[in-house]
Amino acid sequence: MVDAERRTVGDRGQVTLPKRLRETFDIRGGDEVTIRAEGTKIVIEKPTSREELAEGYRRRSDQQQALTEELTGVSREANRGLGDVPDWEDGDE
Repeated sequence: MVDAERRTVGDRGQVTLPKRLRETFDIRGGDEVTIRAEGTKIVIEKPTSREELAEGYRRRSDQQQALTEELTGVSREANRGLGDVPDWEDGDE
């Protein structure tokens, strides 16, 4: 385990997160965290905020739009290079 720190669990089951980790993950008193079991480990995570989630969706949408525009351009370029494509019809001979 890299940079692990040992903590003692209090009588009420409480553990103090190390200051270094609270600062790294921007966790302050009163913030909510998610706690879950992952195999034999206990994982504590800061939940994703609505703003972070919305920003991720905006970035994904922008990426999809850029890809769509690029593929549209490539398709036009291919059509110009190939000319008209024959109209193939299945079963008509």
